[in-house]
Amino acid sequence: MESNKTDNGVRLIELPKVNDPRGNLTFIESGQHVPFEVKRNYWIYDVPSGMWRDGHAFKVQQEFIVALSGSFDVVVNDGSQQRTFHLARPQIGLYIPPMTWRHIDNFSTNSVALVLSDTFYDADDYIEDFDAFKMLKNGND
Repeated sequence: MESNKTDNGVRLIELPKVNDPRGNLTFIESGQHVPFEVKRNYWIYDVPSGMWRDGHAFKVQQEFIVALSGSFDVVVNDGSQQRTFHLARPQIGLYIPPMTWRHIDNFSTNSVALVLSDTFYDADDYIEDFDAFKMLKNGND
């Protein structure tokens, strides 16, 4: 189930949740629950109080971010509008298409962010300057 779609494609996606008295289970299937084939996974954890993960965008990479534990905010910007998504439930993830600026902040204690990507790591895909991102987004490269 998808909801909260924005003009540039950023959206929350509800994942399957199997309720069980022994503990709940949620899963992600590549191409089924995320709109891409997953090639890389990484997670962010032990973020000190008051710290954040600096912003960047990707030229081609797509991401899907889930709060496996705790909570945090993902702030996205399409070059003209900014929106904040608070992730706090492990069965809800945020899809971020290419050419979307994002940073993550407001981490709760012991939070864990799982990030799924459709590409292998490529340093050349990163855009780490917001002004350069806006120029590329507007076709002024």
